[in-house]
Amino acid sequence: MTDLQTLALRVDADGVAWLTLNRPSRKNAMSAAMMDELRAFAEAAGGREDIRVVVLSGAEGTFCAGADLRWMQAQIDADRAGRMAEARRLALMLRALNDMPVPLIGRVEGVAMGGGMGLISVCDVAITAEDCRFGFTETRLGIIPATISPYVVARIGEAAARVLFMNARLFRGEEAHRLGLVARSVAAVDLDSAVEAEVAPFLALPKGAVGRAKSLARSLGARIDEHVINATIEQLADAWETDDAREGIAAFLEKRKPRWLAEKEE
Repeated sequence: MTDLQTLALRVDADGVAWLTLNRPSRKNAMSAAMMDELRAFAEAAGGREDIRVVVLSGAEGTFCAGADLRWMQAQIDADRAGRMAEARRLALMLRALNDMPVPLIGRVEGVAMGGGMGLISVCDVAITAEDCRFGFTETRLGIIPATISPYVVARIGEAAARVLFMNARLFRGEEAHRLGLVARSVAAVDLDSAVEAEVAPFLALPKGAVGRAKSLARSLGARIDEHVINATIEQLADAWETDDAREGIAAFLEKRKPRWLAEKEE
């Protein structure tokens, strides 16, 4: 993958692929191109002899701020079929990363919102800086975290997901650790050493056995099949067609308070 536009990739001599979301001017928000590049990488990584483990991070101190503004604008202008196609693009990217037969380690700092939370949830293990801000912020926009939801629920359970999906509040690294979203929360200065400690065991193990162990665990966990993916896409399409979504997205793009906040303050 030499023509990457939204990612940066470096594979070191030990077989560690350092994969970076590389749109720092947009806080590494996900665009259609980024989703496609992540999916293509995930589908190719298992067959690459030079890759034993993947570390996913964001450029310049931010993991991922969610969806790109231009991508969001395109969803407003699209019809139901177009919105569902874009939701499927995200869903297939997440599934490819989730099923990738090499370990995926998340290096999380700065901000992780929306789709960035989905990326964390498909990591086999994620390490965060304790001052990182997390949030399932979709309901602030009048929509729902539908496409990422199967992976999030598989990671943190329904009870935690129900509250966090609904209230859209922000939280920090230590709470992300308590929820099980990440494996460790460390001081920012210790993030690199903590990630390296997670990488090290895989370098002493046979790649094939590691991949089969991952597949085994997935086969025993929550079923995230075509039926589940289609159901979440339908629910997201339904949400996009509500008055809440129209107002929430418009307010976000126009940098104003949505109607429900303005009415509360009157």
